[in-house]
Order: sequence, then structure tokens, then C-alpha cells
Amino acid sequence: MPGLPRSVRGRLTVWYSVMLCLPLVAFAVVSYLAFSRTLMSRTDGFLNDALTVFGNELLVERRQAPDPEEAIRTTVHEVRFQDLDIVVLSQEGSVVASSPRGADRASPLPPIIIEALRAGGGGDVWVSTVTGPGGEYRVRTHPLLLEDQRFRVAGIYPLAEVAGTLRRIRHLFLIAIPLLLLLAGTGGWFLARRSFRPISSVAARAAEISATTLHERLPVVADDELGALTRVLNDLLDRLEQSFEQQRRFVADASHELRSPAAILRTETDITLSREHRTEAEYRESLNIIRDATQRLTGVVDDLFLLARVDGGHPVMSPASLYLDEIVRDTARIAGPLAEQNGVRVELSGLVEAPFRGDSGLLGRLLLNLLDNAIKHSPEGGSVQVRMEERGGAIEIGVVDEGPGIPAEVQPRIFERFFQVDSARTRNGRTLTSGAGLGLAIGRRIAEMHGGRLDLATSRPGRTEFLLTLPASGSPLKTPQESPMVTG
Repeated sequence: MPGLPRSVRGRLTVWYSVMLCLPLVAFAVVSYLAFSRTLMSRTDGFLNDALTVFGNELLVERRQAPDPEEAIRTTVHEVRFQDLDIVVLSQEGSVVASSPRGADRASPLPPIIIEALRAGGGGDVWVSTVTGPGGEYRVRTHPLLLEDQRFRVAGIYPLAEVAGTLRRIRHLFLIAIPLLLLLAGTGGWFLARRSFRPISSVAARAAEISATTLHERLPVVADDELGALTRVLNDLLDRLEQSFEQQRRFVADASHELRSPAAILRTETDITLSREHRTEAEYRESLNIIRDATQRLTGVVDDLFLLARVDGGHPVMSPASLYLDEIVRDTARIAGPLAEQNGVRVELSGLVEAPFRGDSGLLGRLLLNLLDNAIKHSPEGGSVQVRMEERGGAIEIGVVDEGPGIPAEVQPRIFERFFQVDSARTRNGRTLTSGAGLGLAIGRRIAEMHGGRLDLATSRPGRTEFLLTLPASGSPLKTPQESPMVTG
């Protein structure tokens, strides 16, 4: 809203003052109206009582006076009230008698009041406020019947005192309300300043935290809403620190993985060019080394590109209707030559017809990563089992090898990017993937993209099984709180 202070403290003080001002003004208006009506009601009551007293005295005086008009004049002179004028009019409107004006009120009644008496009331009780040169007057008339003659007796009371009282009340409100608002606004400002002091402290602390000091945390100043906000911000910093650390490791590992084939390419090229004449066999050997390094470099770049697109939210899937059992057979056929080179058998068991909707290329890549790992870490003469079964509305595809297993202390990290367990599992140089430690991370993301999950089901010496679970109908599975991991 234009015109409001820019600071939160200032806006809170303004709104607090406005919200306090509204009921104060409403209270002042209601109180003023109540005072006004009360004072006017008391004046009307006084006029009614005075005219009643005058009527009673007139009846007494009539017994002694020779005629009604003489009794009226005598009573008007005898019955007097402070600041009250009594006027008796005949039925025709002429003034029969009026209260004598003392030294304090030497001037006669304003003619406008007499005219108002003649014009108003008729034969009924009439009450009105008449404005004259000297101010406002409250006028009340009663009908009066003496014998067969009709008169009207009027009480006229100046409202100067009532107006003065109301004027003092107005002045009181005009002074008291701004003063109360000023005091309340000042108090609200200091309270807001004191309340926001911890926020300023937290903000100053947060401004000191940068990418190099993400390990620092904000101080929890109180166990209230601000404390809850501070804890939420600290949790956010925890996640940011973890993300920055993962990003740092990712960049470092990616640089390392890319540096190795690049160094091989440069070294082999320099060696090849260092001599002017080489044999065809030497050139072929160098080109084979360069080809292998290029394939590894291309595989790492492809894996990084896929992960970058998935992390960035870009679509990488081209879903279509397919059969999972066919993808399992085709992947096992592709991995066959690598298994023969390593002296390992790939055995399929329990394949069931499983229609599915997904990306055949991505699912094939997932299974090829699992088979490549299983073949590389299986002993010569061993076997890799690929089993498939339908259970509980889901398709389970397990890849089992007979390798040394994964140590229990590193099992929670095997799905991290670039994480490798070379010291625990035997490896050789032949591979169908990049070999950069991205296969399991990519496989889990592919499984999640298809509404399923990829878990380490069992790992012990002689048996390691990775389990891919996909919905049988193509609808997403209910993901458990933790991925099942069974170690033996």
C-alpha cells in the first residue's frame, strides 16, 4: 500500500495504531451520543417536573384568585426555577404571563421562541429545541384547562450548560484519543523493535553464511515461532550443504573420470607421433588403445548428459508399449559376448510374459548396467542368474552374481554417483558401460522414472542380487519408507 513504511516494524506499528484508532473513535462517538441523549433526557425530565409543579401550584392559587388569568400571573411570579422561564399562552396564542427576568437575565426572551410556542404543540404535549440569538433552548409545552378556558404552559430552558458540557467532552476526546494513539504507537514501535531484534540477529548471521561456510548454522534464539523458523532454515542449510558436497564430489569425480581417458588419448597420440615411421601393427595397436579410451570417454559423457537432463527436469523418456521379458532376453543376448570373454554363463529363469509401458532403451540400459556389473565381478567359471517373476501386482527382475559381495559398511553408498567398490569386488578391463561408477545411480533413476525401484536385495560372499521392481500394470508402485536391503 502506498505511503506505508518500508520496514515491517513501521508497517506493524501503523496497522496497530489504525486498528486501535477505529475502536477508540467508535467508542468516542457512541459515548458522546450517549452523553448527549442523557443530558437532553435529564433536561426534559427537569422541564416536565417543573411544569407539573407549576400546574399543582396553579390549582391551589385558583381557589383564591378572582379569575383564571389572575391566578396564572400570580403563580408565574411565585413559582420560579433557576434558568427556567415559564410562559402561559391563551388559546389564541397571546402571552398571558411569563416569568420575570432577573438581573442575571435582563434581556427578554427572543421573539423567535414566542413564535415557536404559538406555532407548535396545539393541544398536546410538545417538546422541541429552538435556536435563538443567544443559543439553543429546550422548549416543552403542556395543555392547561382552567374551568372552561384552555391555556398552554411552556417551560423554556437554555441549553448553554448542556452545550458547554458536550463541548468539554469533545475536547477531552480530541485530546485523549491522539494521546492514547501516540502512546500506543510508541509502545508498539518499541515492542516490535524488541520482538524483531532476534530476527535482525538471525538475518545478520545468515548474511555471513556463504558457499564456503555452509557448515555454520543460525542460532535458535527462542522456543517460539521464530525458533521454529530458525530450525527450518537450519534444516535447509543442512540440505544445501549436503547438495553442495554431493555437487563438489560429483564435479571432482567427473573430472577424474574424464581426465583418465583424455590423458590416455593424449599420451598415446604423442607416442605415436614421436616417431616418423611405424609399422602397421604399431599403428593398429595405438588406434585400438585410442578407440578404447574414446569409448570410455563417450560412455562417461553420455552418462553425465543423461543424469544432467534427469536432474534438470527435462523429459528423457519415450514411453511405448513393450514386453519386459523381451527386453530381458535382448539384454542377456547383448551381454553374452562379454560373459564368454570372462568365462561366465548368463542364465535366464522364470521369464513371464509381462506387458508394460515405458522406454525400452532406458530399461535396456538399466538391465545392461546390472548384467555388466554382475559379469565383471563374477569369478571365471561362475554364472549370472537373471530371474523374473510376478508377485503382488509387480514384476520383479533379479540379477544375481557369485562374486565376493559388497562390504556391509559401504552398501548404503553403492547408489551414489561415481562410487566404486574396487577393493571389495574383482574387476577386469572388459566392460559394456563407462565403468565410471554411474551405472547404479542411473539405473535407480530409470527405475523411479518408470514408477518402480531398484534395490540391493542380498549381498554376501558368493551371492549378490540386485532387484528391479516394476508395476505389472504400468502404474506407479507404492514406495516404502526405506528401500529394502537384505545383507547376509
